[in-house]
Amino acid sequence: MGEFEAIGEVVTGSMAGRAVEPKAGEVSADGHTHERNCLNCGTLLTGDFCHACGQHAHVHRTLSAFFHDLLHGVLHFEGKIWRTLPLLAWKPGELTRRYIDGERAKFVSPIALFLFSVFLMFAVLSATNNVNPNFGTKSDLASQQTELKAELDRLGEKRADLAAKGESTAALDEEIQSTRKQAEFLQSMAQKGVTSAVLENDSSTIQSDVPFLKEAFNKAKENPDLLFYKMKTNSYKLSWALIPLSVPFLWLLFPFNRRFRIYDHVVFATYSLSFMSLLFSAGILLAAAGINAIAPIILIVPPMHMYRQLRGAYQLSRASALWRTSLLLLSAIIVLTAFVLMMGALGVFD
Repeated sequence: MGEFEAIGEVVTGSMAGRAVEPKAGEVSADGHTHERNCLNCGTLLTGDFCHACGQHAHVHRTLSAFFHDLLHGVLHFEGKIWRTLPLLAWKPGELTRRYIDGERAKFVSPIALFLFSVFLMFAVLSATNNVNPNFGTKSDLASQQTELKAELDRLGEKRADLAAKGESTAALDEEIQSTRKQAEFLQSMAQKGVTSAVLENDSSTIQSDVPFLKEAFNKAKENPDLLFYKMKTNSYKLSWALIPLSVPFLWLLFPFNRRFRIYDHVVFATYSLSFMSLLFSAGILLAAAGINAIAPIILIVPPMHMYRQLRGAYQLSRASALWRTSLLLLSAIIVLTAFVLMMGALGVFD
């Protein structure tokens, strides 16, 4: 929940900044103030904005204006978003090229849109398929710890009896070791504040000479819900890593081409990832609403979007854009796989 608290702090800060004004103008019935001097710096107004500090000439004092200021202050929503989203959806190449060429004031910046789209995606995921930090399991961790302690005591007594009789304890020693590892795992979870978990006792395992790989598999097997929760948390925190992971593949589509710089590829990747995040959010919402018939259509959107963005952003011919789209789709799969594996590794070992 730390990420949402951080966002809450940003919202609170934005609201506080908007609420504290050095002066107040007279308010009319429509909620607007009408003044001749800037309420921020006192400069004589000659237009819709103060030419000295840039503040809007007239401030609003209505509830709708409050939420407008909230959206604008936190997400830079206003005219920009309605100019950006249609182009992002239908003419992504034009949007990318125009932003690279310097048209910045008209559009939401790539990184701002990316952060918003990622936040929205994980908010939708949490709302429609929430994975509770306690994993929604039936067994609380404390009771499982008690049961494992009792089991270890029982196994210890049994081992002592076998040893006293001079019989082999090898098989029992393995069971004791396995039970002790489960107890240690639950103890480590308790220290991290987890209150419930599931241990799946099956015989599946892996054979590996690398100890940490075997340990990672066993931890994932013992509590898959915990692993998924950790992956989800890490994915939210490190979603920005998709950008640097994607850029080298874009560069490989235009190796040693002096027309396009790394910056061009960064803007392309960021806008593309923003669109894919928004598309994913839309798909989740449609699925939650029971509208599954549109799923095949959504699946063909990414390659079409990549093709249009490549052709427009890099001013390519149809044939050139087509073969690059094929390679870009392959690279997207590689990047996504690498990202998921990285999140899984962090989920196991953090």
